[in-house]
Amino acid sequence: MKTEIEQAGAQLVYIAAGKSTGAWQPAKFLRSHPVSYPFLLDEDRSVTKAYGLYHRLGVDAIHIAHPATLVIDRDRKVRYLYRGNNQTDRAPFNQVMEAVRKLSVSG
Repeated sequence: MKTEIEQAGAQLVYIAAGKSTGAWQPAKFLRSHPVSYPFLLDEDRSVTKAYGLYHRLGVDAIHIAHPATLVIDRDRKVRYLYRGNNQTDRAPFNQVMEAVRKLSVSG
């Protein structure tokens, strides 16, 4: 997946809503599950809230973000947004790649 995204001229970035000292312990998690792309820890939930992804309370979530996939162009305009209904709901990869390819054609 990462290779296909890069071949389309895009960059993958991971954003997580949580505290560095929280229960999820992102530093510890990333040591045992390293990622090869930029990682942002949204400690104050400002990014999560700006994109309408904040999930205050749900059956499977408390004070975190809805899982989401966004395709953002070079002008920082959101061209695709998929907001999951629960913590296991993810964007269909073919839809994400279609949005990425549209950017590479128009750019």
